[in-house]
Amino acid sequence: MVEMVKVRKAAQIEAVADLAREIWNEHFVAIIGQAQVDYMLGRFQSAAAIREQIAAGYEYYLVRDGRRHAGYFALVPARTKPSAQLSKIYLRRAQRGRGLGKAVMEFINAYCVERGIGTLWLTVNRHNAGSIAFYERMGFTRAQSLVRKIGRGFVMDDYKMVKSTSASKSSREGSARKARRDRSAQ
Repeated sequence: MVEMVKVRKAAQIEAVADLAREIWNEHFVAIIGQAQVDYMLGRFQSAAAIREQIAAGYEYYLVRDGRRHAGYFALVPARTKPSAQLSKIYLRRAQRGRGLGKAVMEFINAYCVERGIGTLWLTVNRHNAGSIAFYERMGFTRAQSLVRKIGRGFVMDDYKMVKSTSASKSSREGSARKARRDRSAQ
């Protein structure tokens, strides 16, 4: 059974950092090189960095498949508009292709509906073809190309991808029903 467990405790933060080291070293070295992987793990995915992100409003979740941690993801709800960033979604290699990514996306959609979040966005390395294909299957579209300096001469060369959530669709459908009722009442 797949379960999404909100990260709150120090041991859970350490589990996320351990997963990050494992998954990033397995997946991203071929895309961005070991030096950039090491830098990004230290800057963005160390236990200290994850604690700071949680304090700043990131919501991390461990993905459990049975008794095993299969991966993790993080959401960042916007403070001023009904949108959220899917900041991270990573699964262990052995767990990919088993429907866990889709289960995570279903959880995220329900999270968005519950909070009235109509737009979900993410960034993905433009050379990460497998992840881009997954996001497109999940309804994301490429909105723009982004190149951002992240320090020590490294850049993130990404696509920003966006999708409307069921909350957005429910809101539009509700507005359309209200407009029809208003017109028929006239």
